[in-house]
Amino acid sequence: MRGHGFLLANYVPGNSVIHRTPLALKFLLVVGCGLVSFLVVDWLVSAAVLAALGVLFLLTGAGTRRLVSAVRPVALVLVVIGLFQWWQLGGPTAARIVVNILVCVVAASLLTATTPMQRILDGVVSLATPFRRFGADPERFALTIAIMLRSIPYIAGAFADVRDSARARGLERNPRALVLPVFITTVAFARQTGEALAARGLGDAED
Repeated sequence: MRGHGFLLANYVPGNSVIHRTPLALKFLLVVGCGLVSFLVVDWLVSAAVLAALGVLFLLTGAGTRRLVSAVRPVALVLVVIGLFQWWQLGGPTAARIVVNILVCVVAASLLTATTPMQRILDGVVSLATPFRRFGADPERFALTIAIMLRSIPYIAGAFADVRDSARARGLERNPRALVLPVFITTVAFARQTGEALAARGLGDAED
């Protein structure tokens, strides 16, 4: 299985101001950008926010290539969404929706590019700890996120490999030739992950 990138940028070691920013503030930035997508109604404001986030991303030293790689996987979806919304609601609304989605993607990429994944998971555990009194399990929540972040690139890679194989056999237009192998691979990966967790006693409820 060849490697495939995830939607978000991978961690890039550095000593920039953003690298040194407390994790809580980075979380707030991501949450704030998510709120912007609901509150801002002017696409020009959203574009200004996106430009500011792009500048911050470049200041981290991660480079334009990682920024483009973070946006590329959603580009086709954004084109479809933009065209549909333009048809339904007009150009300004379509632009606002597309740009707001990009704001969320770049903000999340800014977090993952400047923070090691283990530190992010530790932060998730800290944020979820106050909810333990309501029956929440912060460690299991973090484990779920870690598995999700590991699984999505694997599934994306499986789909790309199956697509290339189908294209080589002239079956790229056959849905069964694309969907069925990916489904089987995904189920097998899920079973392997579950068996590995069970063998280590991870994810089981404590007595």
